Amino acid sequence: MWRRCSRNENIPVEKLSGFAKIHDDKAEISTPRTGGIIIWASVILTLAVVWIFDFVFDGVISTKLYFITRNQTLLPFFTLIVASLIGLGDDFLQIFGRGKWTTDPIILRYIKIGIILLLGLVIGLWFYFKLGVTELYIPWYGFINLGFLFIPFFILVMLSLWSTSVIDGVDGLSGGVLASIFMAYTIIAFFNNQADLATFCAVITGGILAFLWFNIPPARFYMGETGMIGLTVTLSVIAFMTDTVLLLPIIAFPLFITALSDVIQIASRKLRHGKKVFLFAPLHHHFEAIGWSKPKITMRYWIVGIMTSIIGVIISLIS
Repeated sequence: MWRRCSRNENIPVEKLSGFAKIHDDKAEISTPRTGGIIIWASVILTLAVVWIFDFVFDGVISTKLYFITRNQTLLPFFTLIVASLIGLGDDFLQIFGRGKWTTDPIILRYIKIGIILLLGLVIGLWFYFKLGVTELYIPWYGFINLGFLFIPFFILVMLSLWSTSVIDGVDGLSGGVLASIFMAYTIIAFFNNQADLATFCAVITGGILAFLWFNIPPARFYMGETGMIGLTVTLSVIAFMTDTVLLLPIIAFPLFITALSDVIQIASRKLRHGKKVFLFAPLHHHFEAIGWSKPKITMRYWIVGIMTSIIGVIISLIS
């Protein structure tokens, strides 16, 4: 993995910002990045193993094991790889870049938004024209036809989920939350008779758990954008393929509440002349500021994530 040097190195504690005093920025920045490679590489490795089985046993075993199919998993697999490579490029830029590019400048954020919008447009068009998807499922009501509006709605959902990548800020936090979310979608897809998609979600869950083994406090490396962009963008595709888009705020509640805390903080400072709602944003850093330890924050996020994932699965099955 790769490392970055801390910008706070050799600065006296009393001169650090308030956030730096409560958050070990030096330890975080010096920890290796791009650990998310483990997750999407594990999906590729699993496919390679299945292909080897196919070659050795002439398709007798691998026919049932192969889970990349055009109607269920080709699109989310494509999304995972492309979005992860976009994230990897962003990680590389901040690790090996020079000058302002190492500090995630506003211009880089606009570039990333533009790339995510373009990716969302391509996938939304694929849903609309290739798969013929134009409807949105509302639990306990049924389907409503969005027509061509399905495409901008899809882009909006993808962009919203991408924004939740801010959760990757405390040891073990993002991995545990995302593992429960993808496990929930493994169950949902299975009961939707989408066996290949369920297998795909299960493989991603396994990759996240493999990453999490080394990411629990104290983290040996972080997920980085290559993991967060890949997983959050892919999650939007899976949600549409399982007709559970409107359940995302429940199933992925820790992701959404964390991103929402950022939005609330920014809006408050803009509209209330600098006044803040939280001591720090995103939300997990607010909990750090009020004295919660990193392991406590992580464990409580996991608990909430597991509970909301279960609730989302139940609603999906009975609605």
